[in-house]
Amino acid sequence: MRFSINTRVLYTLVSALLIITGSLVAIRFAQGYRFSFSPEQPPMRSTGLLAANSFPTGAEVIVNGKLIGATDDTFYMEPGDYEVEISRDGYYPWKKNLHLQPELVVQTNAQLFKLVPSLTPLTYTGVHNISPSPDGEKLIYYTASASAKNRNGLYILDLSASLLNSQREPRQITEEASGFDLENAQFIWSPDNSQVILSTNGHEVLLDLNKKSILGTLPDVGFRKKDILSEWEYELYVRERQYLSKFPPEILEVASKSATNVYLSPDKKKILYTATATAVIPDNLVPPLPAANTQPQARTIQPGSTYVYDREEDRNFRVDVISNRSDYLEIATSSAAAEFGKILLADDLASPAKTLVASPSSFLRMSATTSAQTANNFARYYSSLYSQGIQWFPDSKHLLFTDGSSIYLIEYDNTNRTAVYSGPFDVNFIYPWPDGSRVLTLTSLGSTQFPNLYAIELK
Repeated sequence: MRFSINTRVLYTLVSALLIITGSLVAIRFAQGYRFSFSPEQPPMRSTGLLAANSFPTGAEVIVNGKLIGATDDTFYMEPGDYEVEISRDGYYPWKKNLHLQPELVVQTNAQLFKLVPSLTPLTYTGVHNISPSPDGEKLIYYTASASAKNRNGLYILDLSASLLNSQREPRQITEEASGFDLENAQFIWSPDNSQVILSTNGHEVLLDLNKKSILGTLPDVGFRKKDILSEWEYELYVRERQYLSKFPPEILEVASKSATNVYLSPDKKKILYTATATAVIPDNLVPPLPAANTQPQARTIQPGSTYVYDREEDRNFRVDVISNRSDYLEIATSSAAAEFGKILLADDLASPAKTLVASPSSFLRMSATTSAQTANNFARYYSSLYSQGIQWFPDSKHLLFTDGSSIYLIEYDNTNRTAVYSGPFDVNFIYPWPDGSRVLTLTSLGSTQFPNLYAIELK
């Protein structure tokens, strides 16, 4: 009887030992440890993990010139520096120098773009005076060449995905009316994207974008425009203050005193800015993260250069996006001046927040002496399309810009600069589709007399 009990205890102990040992081995294996039977190496060595993934998948993974597999897959490699290339037929290759550390995973997240993108027309009756909404999901524009006169006027094109995932048709919100020069009118969007102040020929009317309006019957809001814009600016101030408060104080000091054209990324974790003065960003502003981006940084900023700061990883990258062409260099340089740059509303984070009731005059910073200048100030605040022309892509990992002859995408850490389109386009209007699958531009193709809106298919 005693022998039987001891046997059961022994079996239990052996089973527990095997389970514990197997679990430890599995954990170590998942961490990148590998056994070695070579006398020149330790019996167990730690490796780094390269998680090679791409969009789309099925791309070749080439490391130091050698094909090692395809995406999506994880590869265990000796710690060190590697030149990684991910390529697929019909797409531009993705390349980056990566540093692998023991037990840590480095993910590629390689976005591949088509070598030969196609053009898809979105309008057919001409597009003039186009303006995107603050959230980037709507466009307002004027057309004057529709088949019927009552179809000329202002239209809204909704870029957001529908339930059936089909392209939505432009929706007319107002017809042409006597005394309203819609082709040269100014638009000021509300922060919630539901209203637009239309200014032209001395008229100031408020358009509700959810319904069709008759211009001649709308009341003039010129007498209360100041109050409307003050309320909108206060709303923008509160939002901006909330988002910027998550960044280190040292970065906010640079953004408010040594930079202009400060734009938050769509995920609110990075800022794009142009330096106006020399400054040094201190190291270690946030606790270091494992497997953080190892691309070269530029923590000493120089006037006229463009940078991206990532608050999650405390990385600051100089982005080479300014063309060598003198005309575009002049535009980029002049846009850094205060009178052309975007206004940073929440530049008082070290102080208590202002309120609309206590400080109504504090929320008229974007209101200028003319309607045109006021509209320009709001447009530049909403989109960098109207300041330096360098725009965040919806994935918060790429920047969109042009040198006048091609349209480019570049990763925020200054790698993988790709000319995604070199056909005909309007240099004054390139704009990303909300999901990043397309880039919008204006162009005239074939016998079309007026420019129309086209989508450049990237994926």
